[in-house]
Amino acid sequence: MRYLSAMSVALMLTCAAASPAQADDLRDAVAQNLPSLIALYRDLHANPELSFQEFRTAAKLAAETRRLGFDVTEKVGKTGVVAVMKNGAGPTVMIRADMDGLPVDEQTGLSFASKARGTSKAGVETGIMHACGHDTHMSAWVGTARQLAANKAKWSGTLVMILQPAEEIGAGAKAMLADGLYTRFPKPDYVIGFHDAAQFPAGMIGYSPGFALANVDSVDIKVRGVGGHGAYPHTTKDPVLLASRIVTSLQQLVSREVDPQDAAVVTVGSFHAGAKHNIIADEATLLLTVRSYSDETRKKLLDGIRRIAKGEAIAAGVPDDRMPIVTIAEDEFTPATFNTIELTGKMAALFKQRFGDNRVIQTPPVMGGEDFSQFYRADKENVESLIFWVGGVPQAEFDAAKKDGKTLPSLHSPFWAPDAEKVIATATEALTASAIQLMSK
Repeated sequence: MRYLSAMSVALMLTCAAASPAQADDLRDAVAQNLPSLIALYRDLHANPELSFQEFRTAAKLAAETRRLGFDVTEKVGKTGVVAVMKNGAGPTVMIRADMDGLPVDEQTGLSFASKARGTSKAGVETGIMHACGHDTHMSAWVGTARQLAANKAKWSGTLVMILQPAEEIGAGAKAMLADGLYTRFPKPDYVIGFHDAAQFPAGMIGYSPGFALANVDSVDIKVRGVGGHGAYPHTTKDPVLLASRIVTSLQQLVSREVDPQDAAVVTVGSFHAGAKHNIIADEATLLLTVRSYSDETRKKLLDGIRRIAKGEAIAAGVPDDRMPIVTIAEDEFTPATFNTIELTGKMAALFKQRFGDNRVIQTPPVMGGEDFSQFYRADKENVESLIFWVGGVPQAEFDAAKKDGKTLPSLHSPFWAPDAEKVIATATEALTASAIQLMSK
């Protein structure tokens, strides 16, 4: 996941992380449990696993929840874990954490930095790192499970806690749902998760009512021409020139075809063609990432990409049998994440009461993607959903960056090292308080 500039919210966050918060028994209990959660976090950080390869991680955390009294099922959606605790009549609350690391060589210099290596989906041998903070997510998930198991007298209903694989490739949530998450197990009334954030100080909470994250599409365009000698371009149909025209024309989709008040992104991330100076290739390949919020805007963008690719090829005189091939990677599509308004409002009020107004802010939606969205989309009529942010930037680093105008490491950076204690403590308290309120006796 990829987010906002740290400076974009700097004025709202001055000294915010140091603001006092409401003291209570839950916060004290979380603080007492924090050393063991940090030990767990460091173990998870040092031993990351790639998407759909989270075997050690899933087994370790499944054993933890069994010890707490949950009914645990493993290998849901390949490597996912579902832990259920029934505690009388009441609503069903599902709390989700994601497990997978990224194919990134860690450069944080931490004493417990990952030295793990593996093979990515693309078949590349690589280092592995929790560069998106999923290790903090899982640690807070365990902390929440411990608090709710220890405080069953305060809530009534069914708690479903899931560990989801393969968020980084947008496939894990869909795999769990396809494997019966909503049929084999209690279907949730509420789905809640959080993500650490690289744009504001550790301990801050951010929330976005409505759309919070974007539709994410991966699009391949194979631009086909007629190759030949570079000295005789008139005997060819140059796919490099045609692909360049397509890249330029694609920019009109956002600037001239999408409502200026509706956000959209069409980025060409890769342009590849040819192998030698004096040869005009037969083909060029463009790789695009396409971002939107509504299904209508998504369709407009994808239809526009097909139209522009074909139209530019016709204008270039490309034969009918050599028209560009546009491939939408539907298996990699991640739909936009929508925070239901009523649940978001209730939880924002709870967070402000608990942590103080200065630590809880409404943030604009971002163009990153999260397959947490699938849990709401699977049953929009009956499921309310919320994913919120917990800031992870150490306060001193945030202040220094703001003073010097420096750019902070983002999520997915080999240098991303959140203030894990504040992230885990804040998220554990927020998730536990949310579940108790939703299932309050």
